[in-house]
Amino acid sequence: MLGVCLSLLAACGTAPHKRSSSQQRNPASAVPLAKNLEWSTRPADAPPADAANDVLFRAIGLVGTPYRWGGNTPQGGFDCSGLINYIYLTSTGLRLPRTSQEMAALDKPKVDESALASGDLVFFGRGHVTHVGVYVGKGRFVHAPNSGGTVRLDDLDGAYWKQNFVYGRRVLN
Repeated sequence: MLGVCLSLLAACGTAPHKRSSSQQRNPASAVPLAKNLEWSTRPADAPPADAANDVLFRAIGLVGTPYRWGGNTPQGGFDCSGLINYIYLTSTGLRLPRTSQEMAALDKPKVDESALASGDLVFFGRGHVTHVGVYVGKGRFVHAPNSGGTVRLDDLDGAYWKQNFVYGRRVLN
């Protein structure tokens, strides 16, 4: 798994940019909800490369963090939506809704599995959304899967994930 993570990191051509010291101290201050944010200089079908890379690097860096229901910090552990919230807030400044169902309901473009790009949210469930992860490229996503586990990198082609994939949603546009 470490080799896979390192190869994903090595495959990215752009290093993440540093946040200002005020963003590092208090990234949540005055950050709009993602549904209200517009990236007016980018086409709707292409996430901003710097933001997508920041999300990818942050997500990969959290692999191995313990799962904790209701958790939303590396120190306390993550549940699936807490992980996604933390990744987006600390890497791009986007504050997303707290639950996977609320994230799935965002007024952002839905993305078919074949059109996913790094940084897209991926949703899973049977009948309704119950789980969320972040797509990092090459058919893989990072998520906090279940109690007793850790944040991990999985293949969308895995039997469970393939059967329960609902759709992706592009919030970086």
